[in-house]
Amino acid sequence: MINILIVEDEKPISNLIALSLKKAGYHCTCVYDGMEALDMLEGQYPDLILLDIMLPGADGFEILEYVKPLNIPVIFLTAKDALEDRVAGLRLGAEDYIVKPFEIIELLARIEVVLRRYCKLENHISVEGLEIDTDSRTVMRYETKIHLTQKEYDILLLFARNPGKVFYREVIYERVWGGDYTAESRTVDLHVQRMRKKVGWEECLVSVPRIGYRLEVRK
Repeated sequence: MINILIVEDEKPISNLIALSLKKAGYHCTCVYDGMEALDMLEGQYPDLILLDIMLPGADGFEILEYVKPLNIPVIFLTAKDALEDRVAGLRLGAEDYIVKPFEIIELLARIEVVLRRYCKLENHISVEGLEIDTDSRTVMRYETKIHLTQKEYDILLLFARNPGKVFYREVIYERVWGGDYTAESRTVDLHVQRMRKKVGWEECLVSVPRIGYRLEVRK
């Protein structure tokens, strides 16, 4: 599982980010102080750091200088929206610079871009009889290519990357369509059912009553 370190001194923001990333299948650790982040980085190496600039103890620019030799990608999340701050952050080596406030769906998309750049996300997935090539977006089952719509493929990839994890309908909708889910909508269920039938996952992609769906990997 991808490990993301969130360094943000505003706890409500940090907790919201962590909750959203966990729903998307990431493992998160939150720290609220720059020195605490540096202490943690002496003993463990996350796959990605989401880093505020204005922090107690040590600021984001100082942390980035420390992190550069470790080859850990950094995305700045900050209220400092001046052009010179953005340029300074990118020149120091940050992979991206996102100004608060931001939409979670945009943050998730940018995280995926950076993780792919660093080859943290696998480009080939074998799961439950399927061979998925994420570069070409092709899906094979027993050497037969399966044709999926874009939404069906995105749903498939969400489960393939997170076997055993329960996904709420709201989370599936947010990740695949973006925007807010309405309880009356049957969009998620219809797309999941069509995708499940096409790839032969009628038995292993199970419905969780009143919640959503889970991919059960059979041994």
